Amino acid sequence: MSTRIDDRFNALKAEGRAALVTFVMAGDPDPATSLDIVKALPAAGADVIELGMPFTDPMADGPAIQAAGLRALKAGMTLRKTLKLVTDFRAGDNETPIVLMGYYNPIYVYGVDKFLADARAAGVDGLIVVDLPPEEDQELCIPARDAGLNFIRLATPTTDDRRLPKVLENTSGFVYYVSLTGITGAALADYAGVSQAVKRIKGHTGLPIAVGFGVKNAANAAEMARTADGVVVGSALVEALKASLDAGNKASPQSVEAVTSLVASIAGGVHGARSPAPAKIGAFSWLTRLWS
Repeated sequence: MSTRIDDRFNALKAEGRAALVTFVMAGDPDPATSLDIVKALPAAGADVIELGMPFTDPMADGPAIQAAGLRALKAGMTLRKTLKLVTDFRAGDNETPIVLMGYYNPIYVYGVDKFLADARAAGVDGLIVVDLPPEEDQELCIPARDAGLNFIRLATPTTDDRRLPKVLENTSGFVYYVSLTGITGAALADYAGVSQAVKRIKGHTGLPIAVGFGVKNAANAAEMARTADGVVVGSALVEALKASLDAGNKASPQSVEAVTSLVASIAGGVHGARSPAPAKIGAFSWLTRLWS
């Protein structure tokens, strides 16, 4: 049975373009504003929405996303309220895929079976749980698959050809390729290296490959979208939201637009990435298109 994630990537493949996957933290800077932002993302150009599940010890995240999670927790956000946010979003949008991204501890405390049932009922389509390796698939990955949810794995520059089959074994929906080593928001990616990595991973799977980490603007996104099936942007959106907040980290009238205007700009880069190349291009651009 296909999911919304499968359907969305299949539709975009038919259109000949990559997906824009947008990450925002559920409940940042408060539950109501967060819902307004999520509701506005599809019209701004988001094809898939990743919702961060706030957690007190987000070890894989950089300062921007860590701060977003703390703002959300301070505003009273919980995993139960995150699922309620998805339910409220689904009241007006039954097509845009929603992926919850975060860490296993809050799910474990919630109860795996109850969480999966509630997530499915709320309209969640997939999960990215960054601290559960493939060796622990019985904990959540396989139960999630059996519940009808995609379980999306991360591959990194250090995931070699011996390790990759294990990473991909129970992965579904898409593969999230982390384009650099380190925490979120840390640096810009090496585009040529990303192109080679995407090609290598595609040799092991027919799943779409979405590339994240290091995407800051439309130009970054366009470079990624020439080779990848999806482009993930997160820290840049979180930082744009932070810049719109008042001195007390409260939402301002500009907060929703601060996120959606950046999404619209980046979407323009993604959508135009596979347009025919101009007659004269630089050597680096030529190599990028060649590898794509």
